[in-house]
Amino acid sequence: MKFFLYILILLVCFVGCNTSKIANTNNSNKIHQAISNDTIRIANDELEYEIIIIEPGFDSWLASTAKPEGFYSQTYLENKNYIYVTEWNSRVLQPQRFNPNLYEMQIDYNQGIDYGYDVNYKLYNYFIYFQLKHKQQLTGMIPRI
Repeated sequence: MKFFLYILILLVCFVGCNTSKIANTNNSNKIHQAISNDTIRIANDELEYEIIIIEPGFDSWLASTAKPEGFYSQTYLENKNYIYVTEWNSRVLQPQRFNPNLYEMQIDYNQGIDYGYDVNYKLYNYFIYFQLKHKQQLTGMIPRI
């Protein structure tokens, strides 16, 4: 049986404009290119788990600002991800209270499954990036890098 873990974070808005009002095809091409360049696929092919993150700037932030791979233990990342996923899913179910453009879909993350270090590392760093970029707090603590 194949299990897939999908996160699809869609672009909320470009510079406060409604994307349906873009008339210039050059802007449309730039947006498409930005989406292509900022799509991160995280997969553990052995376990058949996959995360897809579409978020402008995340790839460069991960390479330049995030702690390097190996800095955190897998257990630490799994525990933090479980806390973040629980809060994320709670917010998805409360669109009247939390911006439904930020919290669009639930994340299927089971604490009892070993997703591997790479999946946990990038998921954890996405949560940190998301909180910093969108000025959100998924826990009672301010996210640190």
